[in-house]
Amino acid sequence: MSTRSWEGLTIPTPGTFALDAAHSRIGFVVRHMMVSKVRGSFNEFSGSVTIAENPLESTAELTVQTKSIDTGSGDRDNHLRSDDFLSVDKFPELTFRSKRLVHVSGEKFKLVGDLKIRDVTKEVELDVEFNGAATNPWGQELFGFSIQAEINREDFGLTWNQALETGGVLVGKEVKIEIEGEAVRQA
Repeated sequence: MSTRSWEGLTIPTPGTFALDAAHSRIGFVVRHMMVSKVRGSFNEFSGSVTIAENPLESTAELTVQTKSIDTGSGDRDNHLRSDDFLSVDKFPELTFRSKRLVHVSGEKFKLVGDLKIRDVTKEVELDVEFNGAATNPWGQELFGFSIQAEINREDFGLTWNQALETGGVLVGKEVKIEIEGEAVRQA
């Protein structure tokens, strides 16, 4: 394993790593009916992380196929794919491109970048936890990470909603993003 010590962490040496879709999950949580939470994920995505000599100059990018949204309910998934929400026929991908990485402390980082959903691009800040580096049984070098963030879906043009008789709305505005990732060295 090609690793080095940095700020008390054992991190990979410089190189490019591809997101391992079989060992990664891109999920989200949204309030429903003001009383419960609906969880979902995207099942088709690709991404890469380039570890720089100076780790804080590392970059990341992610592309998600919007049609792959999965909340466990076919009717709800079809509604989320419609023009009311993701409009997957017009906008088949959502993307993230990093702009800067800040070390908070220990294994915690802030990753700032541009998130594009539909035709709207906004800067977002992700809380990243570096989970370590290892070599798998097949000799591939990899590292793991966890990401959390919260966005307001209306900032990205996802404004559909329905008022409830009891007050409040059917779908919450805040979307919690939860990513568990594993990336494998490519070069």
